[in-house]
Amino acid sequence: MLKSIINNVVQKKYNIMIEGKSPNSNQLQKIPAHIAIIMDGNGRWAKRRGAKRTVGHENGILAVRSVIEGAAELGVKFLTLYTFSIENWNRPEEEVNLLMSLFIRAIHEEVPKLMKNNIRLQAIGDFSLLPAHCQQELYGAVERTAGNSGLTVILALSYSARWEITEMTRKVARDVQNKKLKIDEISQPLISNYLATAEIPDPEILIRTGGEYRISNFLLWQIAYTELFFSKKMWPDFRKKDLKTIIEKYQLRESRFGKTSEQLSQS
Repeated sequence: MLKSIINNVVQKKYNIMIEGKSPNSNQLQKIPAHIAIIMDGNGRWAKRRGAKRTVGHENGILAVRSVIEGAAELGVKFLTLYTFSIENWNRPEEEVNLLMSLFIRAIHEEVPKLMKNNIRLQAIGDFSLLPAHCQQELYGAVERTAGNSGLTVILALSYSARWEITEMTRKVARDVQNKKLKIDEISQPLISNYLATAEIPDPEILIRTGGEYRISNFLLWQIAYTELFFSKKMWPDFRKKDLKTIIEKYQLRESRFGKTSEQLSQS
């Protein structure tokens, strides 16, 4: 009897399952609408196996498939994957070329699966830096999946948060200059509407794999109140069960947004 009472109290307070039960879309009451992931560790994963860095990137695709599947099963609405940063263009040419080839191949292989599973593909970033054939494949995949209504997967491709904020500033300044916007109208919600993620809610969870503890110029405006999780697993080893575990831990956390716990309990 006492155990049953304690279980009920814990479940009501934290919205979690206990006794080691695995969560599913019906059990979890606090599913984040948006999860963002910094997919780190491909190169180090390959190096530990005496292989080229490119082998790590190839195996990283398996992790992408598993995590997308897991997010869709759990009812996550948006999943943003930090695929390639603007800074990554400074990597060795051979690695960059292979990454672009992998991107093309992945688009060809994954779009039919996205269509089958009602998953929509979007992208944010400076696409002008992408090779023309990569741009074509990206735009085609986004257009083809535009009518899907399930999970939205957002590729942060040739992206950096400082680039995004710089572009936002230019757009705001241009609209002020053209008298489409008054300076007094500039607010935090307005700034959010000028960002690349204008129609996407801020992420509740940010995951970084690979054992590093950096944000690496990713969604700097959007993660102001995001819960951060750092996994020691290299990205090629990350799977949907790891995503579930992090969501379980997320449910134990309390987002106060500047308020006290007492204030939240009274609201």
